[in-house]
Amino acid sequence: MRPLLNFASRYGVLTLTLLLTLTLLIGELRSPGWDGGWLLILLVPLSLLGLWDYFQTRHTLMRNYPIVAHFRWLFEDLRPFLRQYIVEDDLSGRPYNRHQRSLVYERAKDTVDAQPLGTSLDVYGEEYELLAHSFAPKPLGDADIRIDIGGPQCAKPYVASILNISAMSFGALSGRAIQALNKGARLGNFYHDTGEGGISRYHRQHGGDLVWEIGSGYFGCRDKDGNFSEELFAEHAVSEQVKMIEIKLSQGAKPGHGGVLPGPKVTAEIAEARQVKAGTECVSPAYHRAFNTPIEMLEFAARLRELSGGKPVGIKFCVGQPWEVFAICKAMLKTGIRLDYMVVDGAEGGTGAAPEEFSDHMGMPLREGLVFVRNALVGSGLRPDIRLAASGKVFSAFSIASNLALGADWCNAARAFMFSIGCVMSKRCHTDKCPTGVATQDPGRQRGLIVEDKALRVANFHRNTLKRLAELVAAAGLDHPSQFTPHHLYHRVTPNSIATMDSIQEFLEPNVLLEAPESTPYAAWWAAASAETFTPKHSPGPAHHRIIAVG
Repeated sequence: MRPLLNFASRYGVLTLTLLLTLTLLIGELRSPGWDGGWLLILLVPLSLLGLWDYFQTRHTLMRNYPIVAHFRWLFEDLRPFLRQYIVEDDLSGRPYNRHQRSLVYERAKDTVDAQPLGTSLDVYGEEYELLAHSFAPKPLGDADIRIDIGGPQCAKPYVASILNISAMSFGALSGRAIQALNKGARLGNFYHDTGEGGISRYHRQHGGDLVWEIGSGYFGCRDKDGNFSEELFAEHAVSEQVKMIEIKLSQGAKPGHGGVLPGPKVTAEIAEARQVKAGTECVSPAYHRAFNTPIEMLEFAARLRELSGGKPVGIKFCVGQPWEVFAICKAMLKTGIRLDYMVVDGAEGGTGAAPEEFSDHMGMPLREGLVFVRNALVGSGLRPDIRLAASGKVFSAFSIASNLALGADWCNAARAFMFSIGCVMSKRCHTDKCPTGVATQDPGRQRGLIVEDKALRVANFHRNTLKRLAELVAAAGLDHPSQFTPHHLYHRVTPNSIATMDSIQEFLEPNVLLEAPESTPYAAWWAAASAETFTPKHSPGPAHHRIIAVG
């Protein structure tokens, strides 16, 4: 008796479906065309599905719970949407909560972004931060805030917006998404980083300023063996649309990790942009073949500057081993070769997909990385020649201002601009099933993304965000956002106290690493760094060196 009850509970839906199907089939045979016959259209496939579930040997749940088990996969597919729209409150979502995404949507649509009845943030919570205002605020300045980029060795400096589109490749994003971003950049007069996937036809179509990112795959400037090609690089780098060159050492999403695009995903358009063969595996190694040491990297950068006609050349990286950053600084001091800029990418960044261990636990978050690189440049006396950018969860005027207060000259944003063209954070970027056509190569899914409409939203988000930044600058009693310093930025330390960032973090004085490195927390790392190699000269010693201590 007990096995029969178990059978009834586990296979009840299958049993009922089969009985109904059999009953209706008999009824249809006896009275063709009767009113209940249409139910067979539903029940016959459902019965066949249940029988297949029962006899298949691959999935335990479906074998034990025919038909019913499929609801598990249905709800698993719907889970991100149900959680985002029903379960989560406005402040609990990750990596961007509803409050943050709504801010981007409102500014992109040029609608009201004011907040009634005060803040929704917990001002006594450990993540709360604020900017100090002045009793003598300044008149509102120009919201078109720009930064000169290009050191003494640069013949064609570039005047960049203080907010730009961070690196996102064609291939990771759709052709229509690239078009919308680039046209928006042209409308708003700011730049669009190509990502390491090369300069595609979609980047060129609307003429927006480009920063050409050169990754380890050298896409767009590689020979048939995957090595860097000076001829191909020079052919594209001299284009008037290309304003700067960026060497990607690592990225926040998966620092130290290469990538492989399987052959079936290498379409003719992607192959054209990357200058590889369509239908063949496209490999982006974890390391560069063009250089192995800090000095060789600088010589490579100098060669790129020469081949591009003197355009600014910089590097982008997520901070890992501290002595490697110091090694680059020592190499610049030894060779006299200067980078024009550095972009610090935070480990919290990432627009596509990455192995969980890399996205969750590899590389320094932006704050720690930014302050460390600022200290490396200031302490080694190199800061006056080199601009510094921050990239990692930039979405508001406050996030820009806080990065500037910690040492950045400008900011780049990726996910915020994705939101501006319709991304709903469905987290299906790696499946080619993006519901908004942003991160897919499926023409049917891209159909919903109208370039002209989304390009305007890109420009709107940029303009409205910088308008708010100009208001923050004026409220702080400043004339330019470059005047933000660590003492303008407060961080809650305990529920009963807040502190300025310069009392929480250490900010080095100019040249101190050259004159008295032992007086800094970085003495052992500085001593371990060598211009000739990224490998430390000796063990950096015990871990009493802190990069940042918060709280």
